[in-house]
Amino acid sequence: MNQLDLAQQSAIITGGARGIGFAIAQRLLQSGASVCLWDRDASALKEAEGRLAPLGKVHGVTVDVTDENSVRAAVDATSGHLGFISILVNNAGIAGNNSKLWEMDVTDWRRVVDINLTGVFLCCRGVVPKLLENGYGRIVNIASIAGKEGNPNASHYSASKAGVMALTKSLGKELATSNICVNCITPAVIETDILKQCSQQHVDYMRSKIPMNRFGKVEEAAALAAWLCSADCSFSTGAVFDLSGGRATY
Repeated sequence: MNQLDLAQQSAIITGGARGIGFAIAQRLLQSGASVCLWDRDASALKEAEGRLAPLGKVHGVTVDVTDENSVRAAVDATSGHLGFISILVNNAGIAGNNSKLWEMDVTDWRRVVDINLTGVFLCCRGVVPKLLENGYGRIVNIASIAGKEGNPNASHYSASKAGVMALTKSLGKELATSNICVNCITPAVIETDILKQCSQQHVDYMRSKIPMNRFGKVEEAAALAAWLCSADCSFSTGAVFDLSGGRATY
């Protein structure tokens, strides 16, 4: 593992109790950062805290990223525990059910968009003022290659991730002179529990689109996210970084 210097940095990672979020937390802790995990699953959060504790200062906050009041309370709790916030990783997300657009349940559409896109908005809205106070910050949003290409039978997921990409570009421009860099990652499929929400047909389809003929690893996502969280990433903002095994074409 290449070592990055994140000493004296404090990070929030949403959806941090498992999968990509957990791997990013692990990598940031190994690089010297203090980490606050945000997750709505209290039991998974407690387990993750216990597993990560030997690596450094880690704290968990139960939060619903779709609820403005919950996010506001989580920001206050995190600031109180860590002292300050310098990094935000918006990783919380769901895949939703697979179906054709005209057969999709409206409730499922709204739930996916609410968590994947509105959640990113609310977390950025809550944390950016803290970064501005510090005069420094890094925001990393986890989008998806589906946001570029549009996966069939996943219009809600694809649309929400395209929205995350656009939000990233807008916020990056808004903060461009504030020493706060905002970037996003567009992974192809990463091996996490989110695959359990998808039909086998959909999983096979997604693998077939990757020239490397494999899914990505959470450690690979964490490595890219860690660099984007670092001071070394200083002239990239509003940018989209692919992690697709060759799938991305633009």
